[in-house]
Amino acid sequence: MTSIVNSRTCRYVDLVGLWCALGYAALALLARQSGEPDLRAFFLFVAWTSLPVFSLYLYCHRRGEPFPLGRLIFWAVAFRIFGLLGGPIYEDDFYRYLWDGYRFATTGTPYGAVPEAFFTAPGVPAIFHGILNGINYPELPTIYAPVTQVVFLLAYWLKPGSIVALQAILILIDLGTIALLLRLAPAGNVMLYAWCPLVVKEIAFTAHPDGIGVCLLLAAIVLSQNHRWRSAAACLGMAVGAKIFALVMVPLVLVGAGFGHWILFGVILAVLYVPFVLQGGTDVESLLVFAREWEFNSAAFGLFTTVLQPFQAKFVLGLLCAVFWGHYYFRYSRSGVRKVPGGDWLYGALLAASPVINPWYLLWLLPFAAITPSVSAWTFSVTVFLGYVTGLNLIDDGLQPYQHPAWVRPVEYGLVLPALAFDLFRRRSAGFGNRVNN
Repeated sequence: MTSIVNSRTCRYVDLVGLWCALGYAALALLARQSGEPDLRAFFLFVAWTSLPVFSLYLYCHRRGEPFPLGRLIFWAVAFRIFGLLGGPIYEDDFYRYLWDGYRFATTGTPYGAVPEAFFTAPGVPAIFHGILNGINYPELPTIYAPVTQVVFLLAYWLKPGSIVALQAILILIDLGTIALLLRLAPAGNVMLYAWCPLVVKEIAFTAHPDGIGVCLLLAAIVLSQNHRWRSAAACLGMAVGAKIFALVMVPLVLVGAGFGHWILFGVILAVLYVPFVLQGGTDVESLLVFAREWEFNSAAFGLFTTVLQPFQAKFVLGLLCAVFWGHYYFRYSRSGVRKVPGGDWLYGALLAASPVINPWYLLWLLPFAAITPSVSAWTFSVTVFLGYVTGLNLIDDGLQPYQHPAWVRPVEYGLVLPALAFDLFRRRSAGFGNRVNN
């Protein structure tokens, strides 16, 4: 493999970067308009910014050339700046983030009291009256975990009620994720994540905070690769304290650690939660409501509920996920080679079984799909945007606000399945045991 990037490749990289930047600039302009962007324009943007990136990856991969690192970072930053200039689209979760930051700063906890209790409360600053009116499910306390709440608090301290302050913090964290990925994968692979439209849209534009936990999880993996188990355990505790999704990877990252490091992981997690428990509330209450009642854009769960009751479907799919995870863990722990665990497979299985698949949930899967690229993961990174084709965004009175037209899920997952079959066929000769070592 050549170690020198020729000028032709650099020009191609810059051409793709400029092409994508024009797409993000257009999306930023649309985001600044009143109302949500037209879905047709949005899907044109998705095609505009995703297909050239995949083409560029294949070009560099087939030529065996390293990807120019400076250009990777330059364009990744440029794309995210357009997100900062644009702002959230197709989402209103950010109102909750801003409200939680205010509550945390003024009362010492974002938990316990529900937003609707403050609709007529005196003393609420004027800027937060508008924020309150935008919060969805105001009858429920916040669902966001302690470490994520700390970031909301930092954004409040920077500028109360400002989504731009929160976007800026999350963009910096995402750039940290890119830096960590560069410790684990070649720059050409990392480009798939750094230039991914889903990542830019969900973090830079829409300010979804999942990137906090993802960054901490990757930090733990990098530290564990260097046998820095105490720091890895601490990062894992904070990752789970950012979102429970990180728990999927904890045993795999700590598989070579000692019992004391597991204790440290538990202590860190307890330290994050105990202050809020003592004040009378955590995110657990709303998490349980979410697990019990929510369904949106599901894959296998939606199919299973055609023949089973929702609880039965959750039980069966949970059992299948547990068996898959156990099989993977057994093979991985016995392999003797401590490579990066296959988070793309594990999070992919979790999402397939989940009653809810929001597009930003893929932020947990895609870093691992950059370390070991797969056709199915990156196909899903595009098709999952179909989750935004709802009655709310279509302004269709014949559909409930979060209901999809009948064609959406068959197309969304129907395109992923052949890509998954291709990945399985391609890796069959190596066997699953080799997969956990790659």
